[in-house]
Parts: sequence; structure tokens; C-alpha cells
Amino acid sequence: MNAYLNLFDFTQKVNYKNEVLAGLTVAMTMMPESLSFAILAGFPPLAGLYAAFIMGLITAIFGGRPGLISGGAGATVVVLIALMKASGIEYVFAAVALAGVIQILVGIFKFGKFIRLVPQPVMYGFVNGLAVIIFTAQLEQFKTVVDGKANWLSGTPLMIMGGLVLLTIAIVLLLPKVTKAVPPSLVAIIVVFLLVMGFNIDTKTVKDIASVSGGFPPFHVPMVPFTLETLQIIFPYALIMAAVGLTEGLLTLNLVDEITRTKGNSNRECVAQGAANIANGFLSGMGGCPMIAQTLVNLSAGARARLSGIIASLTILVIILFGAPIIERVPMAALTGVMIMVAIGTFEWASFRIINKMPKQDIFVGILVAAITIWLHNLALAVLIGVIISALVFAWESAKRIRAKKYTDEQGIRHYEIYGPLFFGSVAAFNEKFDVDGDPEEVIVDFRESRVADMSGIEALSRLTERYANAGKKLHLRHLSQDCRALLKNAESVIEVNIMEDPLYKVAIE
Repeated sequence: MNAYLNLFDFTQKVNYKNEVLAGLTVAMTMMPESLSFAILAGFPPLAGLYAAFIMGLITAIFGGRPGLISGGAGATVVVLIALMKASGIEYVFAAVALAGVIQILVGIFKFGKFIRLVPQPVMYGFVNGLAVIIFTAQLEQFKTVVDGKANWLSGTPLMIMGGLVLLTIAIVLLLPKVTKAVPPSLVAIIVVFLLVMGFNIDTKTVKDIASVSGGFPPFHVPMVPFTLETLQIIFPYALIMAAVGLTEGLLTLNLVDEITRTKGNSNRECVAQGAANIANGFLSGMGGCPMIAQTLVNLSAGARARLSGIIASLTILVIILFGAPIIERVPMAALTGVMIMVAIGTFEWASFRIINKMPKQDIFVGILVAAITIWLHNLALAVLIGVIISALVFAWESAKRIRAKKYTDEQGIRHYEIYGPLFFGSVAAFNEKFDVDGDPEEVIVDFRESRVADMSGIEALSRLTERYANAGKKLHLRHLSQDCRALLKNAESVIEVNIMEDPLYKVAIE
């Protein structure tokens, strides 16, 4: 428990001013995004704000990564749109709760560590694609709805919106050169808000998106039949939502680890995310996951502890209960400017500097992941494809590394010293190394610098032994590592090989 509540450990250095101000800034940027995603999916607007409050509070206290911000994220909401249209909001709440159960199981069984399998080019593509999504999403604020149709702003409204956005960006860029005592994003929002109020400027505000006034999240058991048929309906959506949320969340956790040079706990984060989504399902929230944009706002404001996330979520609750009349008058231009700067800060500009030093296959993977992220808005699919392609490229490159040194000793025994791993990708090249017909009566294959990695390698050894046996010759295997010998022993009922003992090679001694 102490690990969860290290916020209150006075041996830890916590800058309370930075944490509080960062939390307020995060709340200001999270609200319009959560509202927009809720409206996009056809949910009640408050479902988005409830998700921001519930996800933010639970994960801030119990999550595995101080500084990580969670809320009603678009990545998970997009998964539920089809379910909302087909079955209604009650099935959505049930699916969100079930997704939480799946995420908790992932954390309990410690599957969160598999995020380490994501290669750096995939991370570059993921982050860069997400930066483009964040940026392009802000362009929607330069549109207005007339007769149910969205049209681009023009004339004076466009000039006002553009001018206020540029002012916000200028403050975010220039204020840190003057002082770092307060988060520049929060100052920019306040300045633009006062400017619009003081001069009575007619521009789009938070109220133009939706009302943010309401009560405390009500406890509500999803009104769905507790039957196998219901489970069949919601389970696919719950599974995808859980996967998307954990993928985005654990990638964001890794990103925060790199920025702060500290280590988060991925399995604990999975459990916290799951608990938060279960709470969402029973408290009328639309569910969510870590939000990379708000997390970067939080970190850029100097937050490093759990307090900022707690402040952000409680601020959203206070706004829902009491502060709606003020927050609804905040200009969208200020929030748009902040999010544009977040997009610019999210983009891995370093990837351009090293692109000519990266292998071609890594460049291809990074661009592909970014493209899928941008075009499909499916972060989990983009990462999955990137990991698969990277794995296949690695297998191909590893397959080309297998080679054999051949010689015949004074006893007339033919030796093959194998270098490189023997696995499914290198089996064909391995088989080509041997001259069964031309070899003498006895052959030794030395694996001192190699290892048998999988069943394909074992099968290759079996067939090679069979080929020599059919030719009336004897094949011996020498210097097999202990794990290779275990694989062969497990398969001895279906294959037959001759393992040559070597008392001078300790790995081969049973």
C-alpha cells in the first residue's frame, strides 16, 4: 500500500505547486476532449466527464506510473460506437465493466511485461501517428455546424479563432523563457479566457460542445439480461476495448519512463485500469485508458507524482458539480492552442535526425505504424502489425546468419561446426550445408556456437539423422546446450538423434 501512496511519503521530493497547477491544466485540456469523444460516440455528454473523473482518480492513486493521466480516451470509445448503435448505452456500460475484468486478469497474470516486445521503430511510428491525430483533431474546432452540416469558419470568426489560437501558442512558447514558476498552458488558458471575457469577443466556447453541469456519478447496474446471449454480444467489444486500452496505456507508460528516467509497473497499471473501467461500468462512465496528450501536458508542467492526477480528476468533479457556468465560457481557441503544442511536443522529431542511420526495414515499420495509426485511428492494430513485421524481419535476418565450418580430422571423421541459431527460418539454409552422399561413414555436427530454438530445428535434426542413416552413415550431435538437450529429450518419442557426450563441455553433461 505504501507504494501506491508514495505521494504522502515525506521522504519523496514532491513539488506541490507544480503538481497542483499541472492538475488544473490537465483538467482544462481533458474536459473538452472527453466531451467531444462522448458526443462522437452518441453517449450522454456527462458520460465522458464521469469517465475522466473516475479513470483519473483511481489510476492516479493505484496505478503503476506516477505522472500518467487517464480519462475518457477516443481510442477505447471508438471501439464501442458500433455496440452503442446496435444495442444501446446499457450494453456499453456492461462491455466497459467486462473490459475492466479482462484488464485486471492481464495484470494479475503479469502479461503486461509483453509490452517490452514492442521495438523502437514501432514506438516511433505509434508516437508520431498519435501526434498527427492530436493535431488534426484540433482542426475540427475551426468548423461550425449550420443546419446539421459542418462548414469551415470564414471571415471574422476565422480570424478571431486563428488569432486566439496563435496567442495561446505564443504564450506557451515564450512564457518559459520568462518564468517557469507556473505551467505556460494554464497561463495561456487564463489569459485568453480573460481577453475574451473582457472584450466580449464572440468565439466558440466549451458550452458550444455540450453542457458540463451535473451531479455525482450515480451508481447504476447495467440494465442488461444476465444471459449467455448478452455475453456473446458484449465480449468481443470488451476484449477489443481491453486490448486497445492496455496497448495505448502501456506504450504511454513506457514513454513516460523514458521522459522521467524512472521505472513504472506495467502489471499494476493493468490492474488499476481494469478497476477504473469496472467502476465506469457501474457509475455511468464511458470507460477509457491513459491519454498520451494529457500525460504530456502533465509532464511538461513539471508534475512527477500522483498528486497532479488526483487534482485533475477532483477538479473535473468540482466543475461538474459547481463550476460549470464558468468553465462553459472558456474559449475553445485556448484549449485548441494548448493541444496543438502538445501534438508538436509529442512528435518524435529525433526520428528524422536518425532516419538515415536506421536500417531500411526499421524505417518501413515506423512509417507503416504511423500510417495505420493516422488512417484507421486503431492504435492496437497499428502496434500489432508493426510488432509482427519486426519479428518477421528479425527472423529473416537471423536465418541468414547460420553457417557451417567444415573439415575432416585425422581419423577421417567429417566435422560441421554450426554458427547461428537453428529455428524455423534457418532450417532450409541449415540443410543445404551438408553433403550426405559425399561425407565419410561418421559425421559430427558441433553446436558449440549454435542452439536449437524450436520444434522446426528439432525436426531438421531428425530428418538429417534419417538421411545419414539411409545412406548407411552415423551422425553425432556434439555440444548441445542444456535447453536444446531438453527439447530433444521431450521429442525423443517422435525423433531419433545421436547426442555425443563430451565430458570437457559442461553444458552437455547431464
